[in-house]
Amino acid sequence: MQKHSVTFPENASLDAEDAKQALRAQARARRARRNQHERELLGHQWVDTVLDFVGDAKTIACYVSVNNEPPTGPICAALAQRGRRLLLPKLGPRLAREWAWYRGPDDLKVMAPGRPPEPTGPALGSSVLAEVEALIIPALLVDHHGRRIGQGGGWYDRVLKQVSATTRIGAMVFPEEYVAEELPQDPMDRPVPYVLLPDEWFACDVPSENLLSNESFGH
Repeated sequence: MQKHSVTFPENASLDAEDAKQALRAQARARRARRNQHERELLGHQWVDTVLDFVGDAKTIACYVSVNNEPPTGPICAALAQRGRRLLLPKLGPRLAREWAWYRGPDDLKVMAPGRPPEPTGPALGSSVLAEVEALIIPALLVDHHGRRIGQGGGWYDRVLKQVSATTRIGAMVFPEEYVAEELPQDPMDRPVPYVLLPDEWFACDVPSENLLSNESFGH
């Protein structure tokens, strides 16, 4: 497979948001250089890793990957085949971002321009997250302390505050996107306890005062 190294842009003079935008641009450009065949191979590797990560969790929330993101299609199918209940993001009333139950790949439809495919079932509010035992979220970069840079909308930072304190939370990134350098953050950003790479997952060294999950389980 190709090697994709990370080179951090000069951002010492930038504020947190400008630094994050510079890092997002580089991460997106790097993802665009990864060929589809490699993404598909990695996507199938992720299946066993995610199944190991979620363990015996019965209710799981994930996301539908688009463009050059780590592919989640095989993961969603594998979870459903094993009888897990799977929530995916859905656009609700008045463009509210909500959730719906996964009912198979053929049920996923593009419901609004620029949105990922989503289940066609009823939209459910954030209160349904109380049922979620494991949450898998996207990221562009994650550092070893669990600092995460996403696409910039802030929705998953809000989701991270809505799940149960015992929910297992992991962010999916390509191997080179799990970085030793400290990522810039602002007050609304929330760290993630775990990072999910294609062939293994790790507990991040999140400071105890910032931990989102009170559950302790190792790898």
